[in-house]
Amino acid sequence: MFATILLPNFYLQAIARHQPKLRKQPLAVLDATAMKAVILQLNEAAENEGVRAGMTPSQALARCLHLVIKARARDCEHQLSDILLHHAFMLSPFVEATAPGVCTVQFMQSNRLTIIKERRSLDCRLRQKLRHLIDSLARCNVIARAGIAQNPDASFLAAHRAEPVLEIKEAKKFLSPLPIETLAVEAML
Repeated sequence: MFATILLPNFYLQAIARHQPKLRKQPLAVLDATAMKAVILQLNEAAENEGVRAGMTPSQALARCLHLVIKARARDCEHQLSDILLHHAFMLSPFVEATAPGVCTVQFMQSNRLTIIKERRSLDCRLRQKLRHLIDSLARCNVIARAGIAQNPDASFLAAHRAEPVLEIKEAKKFLSPLPIETLAVEAML
C-alpha cells in the first residue's frame, strides 16, 4: 500500500506561506535562473485574470497589471520540503521525497493473513492518519492532499484528484474515465 502526499503549487506555497496578504492577490512564481523566465505556478486569482503557466512576465503583466511576480525562494522550498518529510516520517519509515512538494510513503506488512483480516481496519486508520497529517500541515500554513493506492503511480494520480484524501481501490476504474491529456500533464508534475 502506498500514499502520496502532495503540496499543490509547491513553489507558490513556499513563497506565500508566511505572507497571507500575498495569497489573496494575483500571484505568480517564475524561475529567475532559467534561460527564459516564464511563469511556473500561479494562484487562482491570477488564473482568473487570464494569466497562464508558461507565459513570460511581460505577457502575464499585460493580462493583469496588479499581478505580483516573485522568483522561486529556494530556502523556503527547502524548509517546506523538510516540513513535508517530517510529517511523512510520522506515518512510516519508508518515505521517498519523490519530487518538489511530493512525498511517497510505503506501508509494509509482514503477515499476509493480517493483511486480509485487517484490511478494512487498516484502510480506515490510514485515511484517518492522512487526514490528521493534512490537518497538522494546515496548522503550519501548508495546503496538502493525499492519495492512497496499491502502487505509487496510482497514489500520485489520486493525490492530484484528492479533496483532501482519496483512496483508490481499483486503479483501472479510477484511470479509465480520465482523459489521456490529464494523465500526461499530471505525470509530468
